[in-house]
Amino acid sequence: MKSRKSRGGQKNEMKLIEFKVARSVTFLKRKRSLFKKASELSNLTGAYVGVLLFSPSGKLSYGSMSIEKITYKFLELKLDECQHDHVDVGKSNVFEAFEDLRKELQELNEK
Repeated sequence: MKSRKSRGGQKNEMKLIEFKVARSVTFLKRKRSLFKKASELSNLTGAYVGVLLFSPSGKLSYGSMSIEKITYKFLELKLDECQHDHVDVGKSNVFEAFEDLRKELQELNEK
């Protein structure tokens, strides 16, 4: 009997999937498993976990009870760290990006 060689332990090259339909299917499959893992992590550890995704078609997906609460908590902790380290608290690109995302999420929730 011939033994099969498995690809176990080998890493696949990460590259953009060329065909749009295949890319969309892969996105949906991986999105489900990513949300499942995030939910498991939250349930097992009590951690606040939020996943924010924008699909290739531009649709917003998020997995959490309240992504807005998690974002606020993250921003509060970051600001507290900066103030504790006596660093000038100016808006960085990260904070601006989170603020923009928070505003966009708020607008989507209002619709």
